[in-house]
Amino acid sequence: MGLCQNAGKCGGCYYQGIPYEEQLNRKEREVRELLDPVIREPYVFEPIIPSPLSTRYRNKMEFSFGDCEKDGPLTLGLHQKKSFYNILNTDDCQLPHQDVDRILHETRMYFTELGVHYFHKQIHTGYLRHLLVRRASKTGEILVDLVTSTDTGEFETGEFQSRMNEIVSDENSAEKAEDPETTVLNGWKDRMLRLESSGALEGKFAGILHTRNESLSDAVIDNGTDVLYGESFFYEELLGLRFRITPFSFFQTNSLGAERLYTKVREYAGYDHLKRDQESGSTAHKPVIYDLYSGTGTITQLMSSVASQAIGVEIVKEAVDAARDNARLNGISNCHFIAGDVMKVIQEGGELLREDGTREDAPRPDLIILDPPRDGVQPKPLRKIIEYGVDTLIYVACKPKSLARDLVPLQSAGYHVEKVCPVDMFPQTNNIEVVCLMRRHT
Repeated sequence: MGLCQNAGKCGGCYYQGIPYEEQLNRKEREVRELLDPVIREPYVFEPIIPSPLSTRYRNKMEFSFGDCEKDGPLTLGLHQKKSFYNILNTDDCQLPHQDVDRILHETRMYFTELGVHYFHKQIHTGYLRHLLVRRASKTGEILVDLVTSTDTGEFETGEFQSRMNEIVSDENSAEKAEDPETTVLNGWKDRMLRLESSGALEGKFAGILHTRNESLSDAVIDNGTDVLYGESFFYEELLGLRFRITPFSFFQTNSLGAERLYTKVREYAGYDHLKRDQESGSTAHKPVIYDLYSGTGTITQLMSSVASQAIGVEIVKEAVDAARDNARLNGISNCHFIAGDVMKVIQEGGELLREDGTREDAPRPDLIILDPPRDGVQPKPLRKIIEYGVDTLIYVACKPKSLARDLVPLQSAGYHVEKVCPVDMFPQTNNIEVVCLMRRHT
């Protein structure tokens, strides 16, 4: 990987310039040094699993509009290291597919030509806020979402109208609308579509969107989204299943790496053994599997074919809705998804508390898979999880320090760490995922 133009300035690629093999060695060593002092008994530390791609692997990027010097030209990209305000142009960012670079460049050029201003974080004026781009690794489908404020005052000035008439008149298919904002957005949409029709993109647009964000915070928040072209979603494929993804859906940012991560989870869960038993006509017990902190239910669905029931619990309702839609899309009927906090949903006595307040006797899990956020599992829900007393726990950690902390009470409760495997989902950065297999002492 060659150095990008922002090497040393952006701060996103901590290991940029270091050979990938050395990056893997460092990450593997750091995980082992973190976990060895915590794990009480001998365990198997498996070799790190590399990402299939060490560059161009990210399927989602969020870029910001701004400038890189006071009253400087419009920029569109990522924050400068140690700066809240300076935004670097990142047309050659090597983490997403090259299609994303081209979309980024064309978007910046269009709004530069129009002279549209970015949203100033201090005085809360201006229009342009973020550009969210998602590109599926398997299908090549692209979803691009322009995030703006609702401050369209600059569009009403005579000077802007003159520039807009000149530029939009050059757009072959841009519609001239009475509402100047609509004209501006149609012009941008047509720029995007010409990128595709000219052959500049390897993928194809599934949807071109506009999201309004009225929040004062520097975050991408959906206060209403309109579809300018196509659909509000795209499709990605993982391990034979198809997933419908919206702009704000949680989905692993490294699709090819996610297949390796989930294959390791399946291995630790005995997936292949269970599958062979079922294919041979064995009457062996099908396990009940709980996928806690299930997000959009990817693991739940990938484990469903060997489970009697696979139950996912996730606090974000939109993610649960997406999980249900994807299960229907994949023809899976034995997945159940519950929206709610893990601590509240898992009740004593094996009850599950549903969104409508009703309770039901849920089957006791034979296997629990934990895939918590970066902060790990908080003490109260961890105690409830321990109370189930399942024989096998699989912990998928996106922050190894959280795993190390949670292993202390889990081992005190009788769980033995059997295997640990780092999986590199984030090449060029200092982030790493870890899969940990635990079994309960009897």
